[in-house]
Amino acid sequence: MGIVRTIIEQPEEFPPLVQMAWAAHKAKRLPKEPNLAFCYDMLNRVSRSFAIVIQQLPIELRDPVCIFYLVLRALDTVEDDMAIPAPDKLPTLISFHEKIFDRHFKSQCGYGAYVRLMNQYPRVTDVFVRLDPKYQKVIADITRRMGAGMAKYIQQDVETIADYDEYCHFVAGLVGVGLSQLFAQSGLEAAAFADMEALSNYMGLFLQKTNIIRDFLEDIEEEPAPRMFWPKEIWGLYGEALADFKDPSNASQAVQCLNHMVTDALRHAPECLRYMEQVQDPQNFRFCAIPQVMAVGTLALCYNNPKVFTGVVKMRRGQVASFMLQVQTMKEVYQIFHQFATTIATKSQSAAAARDPNADKTLAASQNLQELCAKALGRTSAELIKSWQGQRLLAGPWKFVLVAVLVLLAAYLLRQ
Repeated sequence: MGIVRTIIEQPEEFPPLVQMAWAAHKAKRLPKEPNLAFCYDMLNRVSRSFAIVIQQLPIELRDPVCIFYLVLRALDTVEDDMAIPAPDKLPTLISFHEKIFDRHFKSQCGYGAYVRLMNQYPRVTDVFVRLDPKYQKVIADITRRMGAGMAKYIQQDVETIADYDEYCHFVAGLVGVGLSQLFAQSGLEAAAFADMEALSNYMGLFLQKTNIIRDFLEDIEEEPAPRMFWPKEIWGLYGEALADFKDPSNASQAVQCLNHMVTDALRHAPECLRYMEQVQDPQNFRFCAIPQVMAVGTLALCYNNPKVFTGVVKMRRGQVASFMLQVQTMKEVYQIFHQFATTIATKSQSAAAARDPNADKTLAASQNLQELCAKALGRTSAELIKSWQGQRLLAGPWKFVLVAVLVLLAAYLLRQ
């Protein structure tokens, strides 16, 4: 039904969906070497979207980034497993950067596909120790720093916005730092990327905060116990407990808190643009840019949206597929960021958000992002909005033509 609905409601998204399905199929083609094949198979199982995005990378970087991702997912599996007592978990997190060299290390933890990853972890180790030492060094150092940071927040809650920024740095900002260092070591980007910690960190913070916002309901209902990272400095302004936001009677306060969280995340967007402006290799650029445009789109979808507290809020698959194909240069990134900044700005001025205490700050942040993108494109924000609206009007009649063509094609194929 999902595909049929897309054909009827958003027919222009059907061709990109087909292309993304083909990309997902290609991602399942595994290398011949057994342990490397295991790693790419696990990548498909734990993150199908990342398995597709990693195809954007140059060959030189694919294996190091694949292993980097799996090492950190294994570390995260230890952190997330609430069945492991803290006295056992802490030393494992702190020493994990040493265990990744141990060909015999494996662990009984996690859930779903992660159980297999941890049970057969020596296969990841085998590939890791065969990477170029320059890549091993980066991966081990980031694992060390991340493990220490995770251990810190096993022992304390996220209370302040500073805590929130630091936690997101440990679990995601360091991923950005590590990727920048891998880029530099590969020679495909300037050596200066190895020292771009601040901008690299913002790339991770923007993605992580988007995930934390979107996944509110999933995280708070996690068994055996929820782990929440919305900072009390923000949510404490709107309620007595985070769990109260699930109650429909608290919907107004919940949405105000949500809008505050989105506004906080938006402050990192300009730095993300600055980082992407410096990426020179086209394949590295797409690898970096695709998740960022998905993040700003998700924030626009979540802003002022009470469904965040009652279900799953995510972009349409066809929309995701369209952006994956569309993003080739900074021009497309500016256009997409401007489009979603405009959506947030419009929402912040709506009647529904009129009583929101952060509406003015949200509007200022989104308008700042609009102006940055418009300036980079050599246009005014008003011109971009008018152009975007005109394209939507022109696309309207063609939707009916495209639907008719797709229906006739389907009918023909069914008769064969």
